[in-house]
Amino acid sequence: MSQDGNSLSRRRFLSAAGTATATAALAGCTGGNGDETTTEETSGGGETTTEDNSGGNGGSPSVLRYGRGSHSPTLDFQNDTSGEVAKVTEQMYDTLINFEPGKSTLTQGLATEYTLEGKTASITLREGVKFHNGEEFTAADFVATYRRFVDNSYENYAGDDYVSAYGPFTLGSWIDEIQVDGDYSMTIKLTQTYAPFLRNLAMFAAAVHSKAAIEEYGTELKKNPVGTGPFKLSNLDDANEIIRLEANTDYWGEGPNVDEVVFVTIGQNSTRAQSLASGELDIVDGLGAQSSVQVENASNADLVRTEGINIGYMAFNMASVEEFRDKRVRQAISHAINTEAIVNEIYSGFATQASQPLPPNVLGHNDDLDPYPYDTDKAQSLLEEAGYGDGFSFELATFQNPRGYNPSPIQTAETVASNLGEIGIDVEINQQSFSPFLEYTAQGRHDACFLGWYTDNADPDNFMYVLLHPQVEEGELTEGQDWVSFDAEGYNTSNRSGWANSEYMDLIEQGQSTYDEAERESLYNQANQIAHDEAPWVYLDYADELRGVSKRVSGFKIAAISGPYLNLVSLN
Repeated sequence: MSQDGNSLSRRRFLSAAGTATATAALAGCTGGNGDETTTEETSGGGETTTEDNSGGNGGSPSVLRYGRGSHSPTLDFQNDTSGEVAKVTEQMYDTLINFEPGKSTLTQGLATEYTLEGKTASITLREGVKFHNGEEFTAADFVATYRRFVDNSYENYAGDDYVSAYGPFTLGSWIDEIQVDGDYSMTIKLTQTYAPFLRNLAMFAAAVHSKAAIEEYGTELKKNPVGTGPFKLSNLDDANEIIRLEANTDYWGEGPNVDEVVFVTIGQNSTRAQSLASGELDIVDGLGAQSSVQVENASNADLVRTEGINIGYMAFNMASVEEFRDKRVRQAISHAINTEAIVNEIYSGFATQASQPLPPNVLGHNDDLDPYPYDTDKAQSLLEEAGYGDGFSFELATFQNPRGYNPSPIQTAETVASNLGEIGIDVEINQQSFSPFLEYTAQGRHDACFLGWYTDNADPDNFMYVLLHPQVEEGELTEGQDWVSFDAEGYNTSNRSGWANSEYMDLIEQGQSTYDEAERESLYNQANQIAHDEAPWVYLDYADELRGVSKRVSGFKIAAISGPYLNLVSLN
């Protein structure tokens, strides 16, 4: 990096009142109204919008109450991969490029112009934008944000134990050099042609910190967020798992249309749905079968749904369990687990069986692949071929809190254990709350685990590379071995299976480096075939996006990508 800070070369980076109000909402406040609401389904990206024609908020402050199943362990988007973090940080931070609400098309954000040609991205930044601390947004803030995330030689680097796995696959592995031309113009040189790059700039993990805040707070940004977004932090109550945001009256974009947003954590789906029905909450997510029926039956709320872009799965940790290194064992378990019953009976039809890592509505999904059929005879035969006819045992780690792709994780785990018991495999279920579970599995301490993924950018690379490519240097791989240790230098901990199939990796890397959509589609079709046959996961489901929305809410757009767009919401 030059001393004047205008050029950055890439390195290999391997190495009180608020609480009272929210508590009152949980303690049994009643509310809501019976005003008529129409729900309009529109095509083009799966967008669903609730529109309300009734009046405004009157003279009192408007407070939007959002209920969810888990608390955010941090308010720094560079510190965690959890969607619960993104739900909150996307209200406080902006990215250079945005997604159209409810769609997968790109639009302006902090950048007003952006192009990608060959290995060069040209970015023109928006002028006149201010951070919550009053500092003006410039290119220097993006450079500082980028370096804090991936550059371990930067004095403000957040640290190997602090930054999440998003750093390398979002920005670090692809940016070779950032040339800053004044305050509002940047040229980003890439290490290779990289098709998803502009979409990566729209991901929540590519949002922009204030350079001044980076220097002031360091890793304490996780409790002191400073963004340019429509809301800013008012109160963080970790003890009660409540986060209160207040409107940013200087916001450059659309909205906000409410004075405050309160994120409330209620672990039980049914309790959360009941809180919506009784008027204590305005929007709820993480709904399962029973709670969705509760919302549908509520007189003052609507169940809003759209096709999701996600995958729920059970990962085999090949680095931990020797039996899992034989694909016949993985295939046997895939046949022995009745995923059709899980989807239809536990998830009650709000999801479809999965057959491969890539959801149906993403480029490269292989339509010729079917889910593994439930077949215990086939499973037993495969186990015997592999030399494990008498069975074996393993631990299944699961989160306790509901997730959209797995709204009933404990019941799902019990079903898996029951199914595998029929072929002599003993499963010990290890239940954990979500944040410790993520840390436990990221360290590779599990034998097998439930997980899932919501798309960050609607690009196949965001599933196929992020979740199943080890992202290590070639020297870390062992010839003839299709798994790698979690201890390998630079290992991608989002790959919870430790899978390292060379043919698959070659196809994924080719898919990254071409801009031709037809060629990309063919490459990902082939890669999905390999992933299906090799079965590093048990493919569970592709889930619909479900939200419970009070009839007093207007302007809410359910989105399978990015969001929630709470700056667009208003209340009667």
